[in-house]
Amino acid sequence: MKNVLMLLGLLCWFPAIGQNVGRQSKESIKDKSYLTAIRRAEKYIDSLRVVQDIPGISVCVGTSQNILWAEGFGYADLETHQPVTIHSKFRIGSVSKSLTSLAIGKLVEQKKLDLDAAVQQYVPLFPAKKYPVTARQLATHTSGIRHYRDSDPLACPRRYASVQEGLTIFSQDSLLFRPGTAYGYSTYGYTLLSAVIEGASHQDYPSYMQQAVFTPLGMSDTGVDASDSIIVNRVRFYEHDHKGRLVNAAQVDNSYKWAGGGLLSTPADLVKLGRGLLNHSLLRKETVALLFTPQLLLDGTNTYYGLGWRLGTSPQNRKIIHHGGTIDGGRTFLLMYPEHDLVVAITANMSGVNINLPEVETIASYFFEVKQ
Repeated sequence: MKNVLMLLGLLCWFPAIGQNVGRQSKESIKDKSYLTAIRRAEKYIDSLRVVQDIPGISVCVGTSQNILWAEGFGYADLETHQPVTIHSKFRIGSVSKSLTSLAIGKLVEQKKLDLDAAVQQYVPLFPAKKYPVTARQLATHTSGIRHYRDSDPLACPRRYASVQEGLTIFSQDSLLFRPGTAYGYSTYGYTLLSAVIEGASHQDYPSYMQQAVFTPLGMSDTGVDASDSIIVNRVRFYEHDHKGRLVNAAQVDNSYKWAGGGLLSTPADLVKLGRGLLNHSLLRKETVALLFTPQLLLDGTNTYYGLGWRLGTSPQNRKIIHHGGTIDGGRTFLLMYPEHDLVVAITANMSGVNINLPEVETIASYFFEVKQ
């Protein structure tokens, strides 16, 4: 009889463990002072998911001191019904450029990088062009280095063994314009910038990012989207086919563009990055100002783009600093209000998602109503 009672006790105990694991998978962070804002934001996120048929979304809102809200919605993996958690890792696309900018700032502070030196000072094997190209111009999209084109070998998931190998896609091409005379968005410019980071730091790009940016800021769920590696909590990636059905996104390998579009992260980690910029825990105040200063062309035209950041003003006349990322199987947006101490980040695991500045500003508005 004693053994039977013990067995019954164990059977009762195991379901309790399973239920606890289930609750952990739905974990969230909710500041009680902002519950009204959070409830409104939750309804808004649910509506975005339903209207656009998005498998999974993750969102985080924070300040220079605290995370106010972090929560996952929907599925990280539709086949296994694995829910999105605050640790689910999404492709962040071009928001990678903003993360890379912090490495540039760190190297400038360490006096290891001259933003206005020719890139060959750090990447000697990169072919010289008609005009010299600098790290500042690469970071601000004023270098003349081209962006993607249809003939690029990107359709098949080729693995590039190093940043240097990734340069071969565009290294022999001419500049599109004289550096400094125009704004031309270029992810390849950031591939070359990652080679500059390697030359200045004497470390490979992923290692330097981990040491100089991710670890100091506590970004434990951020790193490169290595297609040949097992990465815990990496979501599955989706798109809609021509009939509007959800299907797996095409296989890609982002090793040719770690710095400009090849990182994985979470909204919570992105808010930690924003927090680090606002409270100057990683970079000095003047270095952060450098990253957030809009680049002027040689004729004085304002590009409204700093070193890895877009700059502007909201409809409510608040200064905003932001960047979006669109990639196969992913959409990410990071928005900061530096003068009003608020950071908002959102990710989704589907191509073609319509989550842009207005949608992220809507989420922010719920929290501003409480803050005010």
